[in-house]
Amino acid sequence: MQEISPPVTAAEVLRRQVPPAYRIKRGLIELAFLAVLYVGYSASRLIASDEFAPARGHALDVLGFEQDWRIAAEGWLNDLFVQVDWLGVFGSYWYATTHYVITIVALVWLYHRGATEYVTARRALVFATLGGLVFYLLAPTAPPRLVDGLYIDVLSQHADAGWWGADASAPRGFGSWTNELAAFPSLHAGWSLWVALILIRAGVPRLWRLAGLAYAFTMAVVIVGTGNHWVLDVIFGWALVIMAFTATTAWERASPVTAHEDGRPALEPAA
Repeated sequence: MQEISPPVTAAEVLRRQVPPAYRIKRGLIELAFLAVLYVGYSASRLIASDEFAPARGHALDVLGFEQDWRIAAEGWLNDLFVQVDWLGVFGSYWYATTHYVITIVALVWLYHRGATEYVTARRALVFATLGGLVFYLLAPTAPPRLVDGLYIDVLSQHADAGWWGADASAPRGFGSWTNELAAFPSLHAGWSLWVALILIRAGVPRLWRLAGLAYAFTMAVVIVGTGNHWVLDVIFGWALVIMAFTATTAWERASPVTAHEDGRPALEPAA
């Protein structure tokens, strides 16, 4: 009996037509672009004001808003991560690792699926990141762990269990390279929701979509519980990514130039 082959999508046909060398070249260019972007982003954060008083004031404004709206969950969540030792270690590793690893894995996976989806998602990620940088430069905000001793720095508490030092999630010896007054909005929260959204937009099986949402929710709990972000940081980080995707999609629909699956520009919008 003849075996029936599964249907081949248009994206797969285009991928097969593109020489492997070209895809590798495009991939290396993308990696270089993202590396330069991240280095520039990290360097730009360092030019933000390091005056603690204004950053503390902004943090207390955030806390006051949360208390008025009864969404301030920092206290009991931080206590939980401090009192339950394994949870504190788990949260520290999660905070210091997944933000980078999962995002990179998601970008590589999306690039392999096809340039059209990848370019849209990459643009949204870049726009959201630049939006966060604007807030860091114009309104630096201290994280809970630096405000009046009200919250415990969980990563610092478990610094001997991993590669990070006492300065946020920076590797030991690189604490001076990080901007500790860049809590609002949270790009840990934003990037994790970005991962969930690309899975939803890609139409992967329901289990993977739920895993993406669980990843974003876990990140939200961890960054608040470890004392690194306020609840409002999470909400605005999520909102930033949603707005970035919305703006990117609207712009691409209005633009006469989009990308083929191999990354080459097209003269007509993709169907």
